[in-house]
This record gives sequence, C-alpha cells and structure tokens, in this order.
Amino acid sequence: MDQKQQIVTKAKDLFMRYGIKSVSMDDLARELGVSKKTLYQFVENKADLIEQIFAEHLAHEKQLLSQYKHDATNAIDEILKIARHMIRELRTFSVTVMYDLQKYYRSTWRLLHNVHEQYFFHIIKDNLERGIAEGVYRQDITPDVVAKLYISKSSSVADQECFPTKDYPVDELFIEHMNYHLNGIVSQKGRETMAASLTAWAEETN
Repeated sequence: MDQKQQIVTKAKDLFMRYGIKSVSMDDLARELGVSKKTLYQFVENKADLIEQIFAEHLAHEKQLLSQYKHDATNAIDEILKIARHMIRELRTFSVTVMYDLQKYYRSTWRLLHNVHEQYFFHIIKDNLERGIAEGVYRQDITPDVVAKLYISKSSSVADQECFPTKDYPVDELFIEHMNYHLNGIVSQKGRETMAASLTAWAEETN
C-alpha cells in the first residue's frame, strides 16, 4: 500500500469511528505518524480528502455490484445480494458520518447521493429487465418506473427521521422492504423462487 492509499484508508477508518467533524488533519497526521506537510503533499485539504475517500468507495461499490450480477443465479438472487450489500453499507456508515457530510460537506454529499442514486437506478432497472426475460418477474411491469420507486423506498429506509435505528433495526427494515418490492413484481413462476430465496437471505442476513 503506497502512502497516499495509507492516508485515505486511515482517514476513512477514523471518520467511520468518530465522525468526520470530530477528526482533524492534525489527528490524522498523528495517527499516521507523519507531519501535516506530508499529508498536504497528497491532498489539498480535508474536503479534498473526503472526496477522495468517497470516490474510492463508489468505485469499489460498482465493482461489487457487477460481481453480484455475474454470480447471481437469477434476478431474484441478484436483488437480494444487492439488498444484503445495502444493509452492510448502512451498518458501516454511522448516523454521525452521514450527518456531518450533509451539514459540513454539502458538495460531496450531493455528489455521493446523486451518483449513488443514478447508478443504483440503472442496476435495479437492469435487474427488472433480467427478471422479466427470465420469467420470474411479471411481464406487465415498467422497469423505468419500478426502478425509481425502488430507489425512493430505499432512501426512505435509510432516513433516520423516518426510521430511527433505535426503533427500527436495519435488518428487519430491509427484509420488509424486499418482501414489499418482490411481492409486487414477481410472476407466478417467480413465487417459489422468491419464497426459498427470501428465507435463505433472511437467515444469512441475521
């Protein structure tokens, strides 16, 4: 791992544990055992560092989603792999991190939010088209519309004001979310596949 990657990796670890606002560049330099001057050889400032962290995160996420699609036995299996990934993401990103991003680093937050939603929209739309072709989703659904509805519902599940974690555990929320989504789109052929996949998915998720 080169020095720039060490900086990005350590910063991400500190931000996830303590929140973005709470960790200064001095803190990061001290943790890495380097001077601030050395840090600024690789990043312009804290905002630039945050952008680099999330750009790397998005790139890694795209690789994972591509792999899920490749490995999935069918569209239902793929969407459940995606949902498991989203649960892990919500567990990783604390409420404090998301709050700090929204309040203090609006440009990065908007970039992350917009790219995330746009990319996920295409992933879900492709999944819907795959499921229709496989016969496990209904032929009469409109992938473009249903994909947007899925993204909107997913955002609501992640909304702390709507579903505070202390009252609504992430795992339970996503199980309900996937039940709701799949029951609205599966064909008769897909129902048996869905029932078996959801049971296995819920057990693995827990």
